[in-house]
Amino acid sequence: MPLRPSALLLTTALLAALAAATTAAAADPVPDPNSTISIQWENNATRPGSDNYYTNGGRVAYTSPTGEVAAPLAALGHSLFGEGQQRFALELSQYIFTPLQNQVATPPPSDRPYAAILMGTLSLIQDTDTTRTALALGLGVIGPDALGKEVQNGFHSLIGDHPVRGWSTQLGNQPVIQLTADRTWRMPLGGIGGLETDVLPSVTVAAGTFRIYAQAGGTIRLGQGLQSDFGAPRIRPGLTGTDAYVQTQPFAWYVFAGVDGQAVAWDETLDGLPFASSRHVSRIPFVGEFQAGFTVMAWGARFTAMQVLQSDEFRGQRNGLFQFSSASVSVKF
Repeated sequence: MPLRPSALLLTTALLAALAAATTAAAADPVPDPNSTISIQWENNATRPGSDNYYTNGGRVAYTSPTGEVAAPLAALGHSLFGEGQQRFALELSQYIFTPLQNQVATPPPSDRPYAAILMGTLSLIQDTDTTRTALALGLGVIGPDALGKEVQNGFHSLIGDHPVRGWSTQLGNQPVIQLTADRTWRMPLGGIGGLETDVLPSVTVAAGTFRIYAQAGGTIRLGQGLQSDFGAPRIRPGLTGTDAYVQTQPFAWYVFAGVDGQAVAWDETLDGLPFASSRHVSRIPFVGEFQAGFTVMAWGARFTAMQVLQSDEFRGQRNGLFQFSSASVSVKF
């Protein structure tokens, strides 16, 4: 199925609008001299009848100190988003999707296709005191070369679980390119009994062979040291504050809840391969999410755990609201 030209034009316009939405009056935050290593894992094992739909996601990432961005990338960021402290991030991520009926060799055509994506991403992160803007370019592969079967069934073998049987029907090998831009605003709401509160409105637009979508949402937080970051990290799509943080007190923490809505014009894992005939299902164009969890920062490290609830992504999806857990650990050095 070809990418729709109207969707590409709409997303390009939204990207331009996001780039123009700068906050020129905001001051730069304090520089961060430290690098950060992050690991994140998402899985629906806590859901009854797990190992289906978005069954597993994982990533490892490096985030640089501020001020270490290559000159051409730094100039691009300043020209698009104005002034701000800049850093870059490199990550390797993998997504694994399976049908509900994963114990048959050939799932019914109405069920979600088997698919795996392996992608490397370079991001520019630019901060003011009140905003965080991220521009990311991902390159990778969908199909057997993304090693979804090997990771899933290898882990099942390790824990003594049964293998998933239908990987021979997965979407075939094709290159993946994905461009994503998002902006988060940090808006303090005042104190409650010595605790801080704020709200983090966020918008995201993305275009590529993986997914074309626009997303809007927000997160509300309660805790201490909220100026340390711009919210909890997620594997996109979804509300994410990225891996960048600067701990503002010896022990910082918060609990949070967030909602977002996504208008999806294309999803390769549902619509099928863009440049070849393949399995596909009927995508639902609007998806809603709710996420809640907590973040703790101490000794330069940050830990986040959350639960995500998601509305149906395709017609015929079963078992009600889909849910998965997400956990991440970041360490500075």
